Amino acid sequence: MANFSFDTVSEYDKAEMNNVFDQTQREIENRYDFKGTPAEIEWLNSDKTGIKVTGNGQWQIDAILDIFRKKLATRGQSQKVLDTSKPVVESNLKATQEVPFKQGLDQEKAKKITALIRDNHPKIKSQIQGDAVRVTGASKDDLQAVMQLIKTQDFDFPINFNNFR
Repeated sequence: MANFSFDTVSEYDKAEMNNVFDQTQREIENRYDFKGTPAEIEWLNSDKTGIKVTGNGQWQIDAILDIFRKKLATRGQSQKVLDTSKPVVESNLKATQEVPFKQGLDQEKAKKITALIRDNHPKIKSQIQGDAVRVTGASKDDLQAVMQLIKTQDFDFPINFNNFR
């Protein structure tokens, strides 16, 4: 009897994030209401693990983040990757906000996923392996049902699947 498996992970596509960043930057440069303002977006660090948004005030930062979210949606990426919990810092007539990207499943998030699978699909085995949850079953159909179940849940972090075997 063949065993099939896949990994449930929380990560983002770096190439797509690069595209979203470039498109957002282009739109900021071309928008009339941003002309002559300090509105800009830049990478948080050289590893591109987040963005730093600068604007006139909270309203402009919200507008730039809204543009970024729309670009994420058009490229098929989850908006839950943005961690907007850091406060806006205002100084020198500028406001800045650092928005890191969420990545990786911690123990608590992984336990939520395994409990969900255990409660709804008792035949399917799930185990936590570092920052991923390995899901194993005898039938590909069962595994696809588990994927659909996980996708329908409203977690506060992005969910992806890989290593489907």
